[in-house]
Amino acid sequence: MMLWPSIALLSFVSLQRLAELGYARRNTVALLTRGGRECAPGHYPLMVAMHAAWLLGLWLLAIGGSVALGWFSLFMLLQGLRLWVLATLKERWTTRIIILPSASLVTTGPYRFLNHPNYAIVAGEIAVLPLCFGMSLYAAIFSVLNGIILTIRIRAENACLKQTAI
Repeated sequence: MMLWPSIALLSFVSLQRLAELGYARRNTVALLTRGGRECAPGHYPLMVAMHAAWLLGLWLLAIGGSVALGWFSLFMLLQGLRLWVLATLKERWTTRIIILPSASLVTTGPYRFLNHPNYAIVAGEIAVLPLCFGMSLYAAIFSVLNGIILTIRIRAENACLKQTAI
């Protein structure tokens, strides 16, 4: 049993998520300083807890498992799409719902095709990373949990955006 592929993949995802949290925190502070306001923060702790449980569970259950090349390739494609979202939103990318009344909606990059491409990518990641390790039940459970949270979040974000547009 080779440990390094699973450790390398999970380390990559863990470091990526930590870096993104720092980036998001910096962007959140900057947006709030520019007059932005946070909307519907009530679901945020639940979202963070779900993501943390997902990643921690993978560290506990997937170490030593082989990494399926097809699922890994799909996961890496999702990482490219994630970078596209980050590059498109730049300083407006956060993990919270921050509305900047003076700014128009982003309609370039992946936002030409979807209203919430980042959420679609995250939904893919939540399912695909466990599938890299052959953990289909784990992928299904966390996909359902993520779907519930995203339903709440997207409704809240759309309502906040609609109020701002009035």
